[in-house]
Amino acid sequence: MNWMSNVVPPKIRSFLRRETPENLWVKCPESGELVFHKDLESNLYVVPGSGFHMRMPVKARLDMLFDRGLYEELATPEVPLDPLKFRDIKRYTDRLKEYRLKTGADDAVRLCAGKLEGIEIVAAIQDFEFLGGSLGMAAGEAIVTGMLTAVERKTPFIIFTASGGARMQEGMFSLMQMPRTTVAVQRLRAARLPYIVVLTNPTTGGVTASYAMLGDIHIAEPGAVIGFAGARVIEQTIRERLPEGFQRAEYLEAHGMVDMVVRRHDMRATLARLCALLTRAPVAEAGAA
Repeated sequence: MNWMSNVVPPKIRSFLRRETPENLWVKCPESGELVFHKDLESNLYVVPGSGFHMRMPVKARLDMLFDRGLYEELATPEVPLDPLKFRDIKRYTDRLKEYRLKTGADDAVRLCAGKLEGIEIVAAIQDFEFLGGSLGMAAGEAIVTGMLTAVERKTPFIIFTASGGARMQEGMFSLMQMPRTTVAVQRLRAARLPYIVVLTNPTTGGVTASYAMLGDIHIAEPGAVIGFAGARVIEQTIRERLPEGFQRAEYLEAHGMVDMVVRRHDMRATLARLCALLTRAPVAEAGAA
């Protein structure tokens, strides 16, 4: 018991004890700097002091990507929810309901179409907040649908990847999405349409082993972890220490696995230039965006 409990009347006590929401300040994992959440949002979720790129919500990324934040949501075919009747500490169907309620999305990939500085594009965004952005049947179907829609509309296809890999709750059905998306990439290639991959933090596992590394151009956000197996697993397997910065975007760029590392503030302009170059389309004036 403190003096407030003993002396201050309950009504005044409740007035004095206005609780501050916990998410008003965000701590930078790299520097420990505290950033006001509104400042972080206005800076595209990049910590002003350290330049650390925090995870960016899907809606914020879509608003940043498309001209005036206008885009068309593309529907994807329905898939069986729980083909293996999987259960660990809870049913897989219950887990899906939980994440759908949490994110407001049906699954880990959101598919949209619109204009990027006047150029028509189709884009897919992988949401790490939905079961770690894992690749299951619904996510695979969304990516394949997006690529085929780009072929039908004759537009570039851009994907922002963020994933821990294949979804274990769907077993071999999840693994089959790797060859399915690879075949869809070949459809894009046959149609001579640009396929641009933006690798965000983290992109690992079966996603890296399939469509994430099959782009015409690979762009990575600064500091993003990109690889197949985790660094600790690799070290335990080869019994050697890995180089400093191994599996980070900058290391991969230096060793030829990534074409360029682009800051988030420059991402939109970079993607527009690449789409214009690869489609030989004129880029709209900056004021039109």
